[in-house]
Amino acid sequence: MKTRFLIAFLAGSLGGAALHALDWNQYRGLQSDNKTTETLASTDFLGKSNSLKWKAPTPLGFSSFAVVGSKAYTMVAEEDEDGLMREVCIALDLQTGKRAWSAWLTVMDYKSGGGNAGTSDNKGGDGPRSTPSVFGDKVWVYDSDMNLHCLSAKDGKSLWKVRVLKDHGGANIKWKNASAPLVVDDLVIVYGGGQGQSFLAFDRESGKLAWKSGSETATHATPITATIHGVRQVIFFCASGLVSVDPKSGAELWRQKFPFKVSTAASPVVAGDLVYCSAGYGVGAGLYRIVKKGNRMSSEEVWRKANDMFNHWSTPIYHEGHLYGMFGFKKYGQGPLQCIELESGEIKWSQDGYGPGNVILSGDKLIALSDIGELAVVAATPSKYTELSRSKVITGKCWSTPVFSNGLVLARSTKEAICLQVGSR
Repeated sequence: MKTRFLIAFLAGSLGGAALHALDWNQYRGLQSDNKTTETLASTDFLGKSNSLKWKAPTPLGFSSFAVVGSKAYTMVAEEDEDGLMREVCIALDLQTGKRAWSAWLTVMDYKSGGGNAGTSDNKGGDGPRSTPSVFGDKVWVYDSDMNLHCLSAKDGKSLWKVRVLKDHGGANIKWKNASAPLVVDDLVIVYGGGQGQSFLAFDRESGKLAWKSGSETATHATPITATIHGVRQVIFFCASGLVSVDPKSGAELWRQKFPFKVSTAASPVVAGDLVYCSAGYGVGAGLYRIVKKGNRMSSEEVWRKANDMFNHWSTPIYHEGHLYGMFGFKKYGQGPLQCIELESGEIKWSQDGYGPGNVILSGDKLIALSDIGELAVVAATPSKYTELSRSKVITGKCWSTPVFSNGLVLARSTKEAICLQVGSR
């Protein structure tokens, strides 16, 4: 009953968009938490040849998948007919992996740390980092040059475009934009504008500006939606720290100062009235309690671990009092998957050999993708590290997030994408 009510509520909150309960419609999923209500039918699918549904080329970049209906959407980089390298939004048929359409977007005029020959180095390589968001018959993409595109989910045709740098006084950042658009109700929300318009919300149908607020410096971290003390909000992880706003108006609800060095890329994590955040480059992690007195909200520090508990760009998940995810800074191919007690920051267990990959939660099991393309199913329990299955499934560098949707696990690298038939219950 609770599950049916939640699905009905979410469908209503999305303005009647056609969205299946098990779709993974945007970066970090429907509720911005890297979790799905879908559970694995079994854990022994890894390594079985009959689990492979398809493979498809996905050249360059670290965009993850959005899966809605019969298609999977991501971003790649390819040469156009003039020999120019462009960011391209592609839609793959979920059953075959064949490309349904391609939407050619911005010309890539930047270099972001070298090529993609290695998989255990610190060379990021070129290509898009942002993940598409999909609802109903529309796809929204926020490219590296901070252009917000609305495309037809049917054929990739451009419906509207907002140039944030030009139209809203925006300023791009080192390595350019990597954040994904966040769809909340009838709005699509991004950040990156100038003074008084760092946070921007557009009508998702027309592209018309709904509201603007804030005077912050953007980061690579995708904003999230959450409900704290019964108050729905959008939380941005800016250069100044955490800033929470009302999704209907953009009005600030609370803020928490947090250090910035070079890049902030992991999204914040919400657990009840607690908000966790972390960054690399010597910054470390922090946990903050959000307090509500009357109509006012504020943030109080629970603990702060400077130069420790790094999430470079790998956002952990929260489950039953604990964080699970890839921790460490520039430990390519070696960094650990860890379980950390949230309220104390104590490490419960740590297992090396993952690097800066990403993890999602299905029921009481983690689906973890290492940066060298190994996929693992791990029990989400603080007692000990329990690996249920693991297999090398993909080649190339994997700094993106796997997806579990409608009985399928999808993952991609800088070279290829893979779809595994695993079943669900």
